[in-house]
Amino acid sequence: MNRTSPPRSAQRVRSSEEKPDPVADELRRYDDHLRDVRGLAAGTRHNRCRIVEQLLRKKFATGVVNMATLRPVDIRRFIARQLGGSSSHSATAQVATALRSYVRYRTVCGDSVAGLSAAISSPVQWKLASLPRALKPHEVQRLLGAFPSGRWPRRGYAIVRCALDMGLRAGEIANLSIDDIDWREGTVTLKGTKSRRQDILPLPMATGQALADYLQHERPATPSRAIFVRRRDSRDVPITTAAVQKVIHRACRRAGLPDSGSHVMRHTLACRLVENGSSLKEVADVLRHRSLETTLIYAKLDTPNLARVALPWPGSES
Repeated sequence: MNRTSPPRSAQRVRSSEEKPDPVADELRRYDDHLRDVRGLAAGTRHNRCRIVEQLLRKKFATGVVNMATLRPVDIRRFIARQLGGSSSHSATAQVATALRSYVRYRTVCGDSVAGLSAAISSPVQWKLASLPRALKPHEVQRLLGAFPSGRWPRRGYAIVRCALDMGLRAGEIANLSIDDIDWREGTVTLKGTKSRRQDILPLPMATGQALADYLQHERPATPSRAIFVRRRDSRDVPITTAAVQKVIHRACRRAGLPDSGSHVMRHTLACRLVENGSSLKEVADVLRHRSLETTLIYAKLDTPNLARVALPWPGSES
């Protein structure tokens, strides 16, 4: 198993002169659990360790982490401080998920923490209540028309096409390797995806042309097999997930569009597939959803089929 580095909060390397840091040691063990047992990606682990660290620092400072002294009221007060006046569902869900994950970990360690679990309330949200935010066709054209601009226009254009045409996540774009593309068969093999499996996707012609243009005319000559590379400390290193998101954000700003990320590009692809008559199963296959329930949100965008089953409005003539 390839082991990625733990979050910075769990990376504190102590010299012999430094004082012991029980909180850092606890976070390191928790991060190992998230990686080796739960199989979570580095970004997810970082976010959870970051939230848990704030709780532990507040309660235990640099002293011994003793779960027997952590009370439900401590959890409730911590959640209230974290959220403040924020009503963001995503922020609330992130805090609750991180704390619930840590309490489950302590259960595995043999602690009795049932009372703590009861203190972690999930934010209320109706299932499938919201609509996915997607770009309209004219906005897609504006986005693609934002090139060639920027420092690396061919690289940026290829990244945006990977997100728009194939629905790739930012991390999947960053991890693309030259060996993943079969130019003869017109396919792309994705490895180490969010679903922890290997997927083979068709390579759309426009996306393939954008990638080939970047590889031939803009990508630096380097022994690296990563498709998207950047120069750092006199070395060519693979581009990061954050850098991919930054490329997309900057392109949206140049096009005068709301600040969007790769996930909006995935929504855009899904909406286009639904509008062109694709089934939810086909959309789920393209987006590589592990569960069809994740794809059900797009049923709300299938206006023609929804119109067929719509009931007459009370008092109308229809």
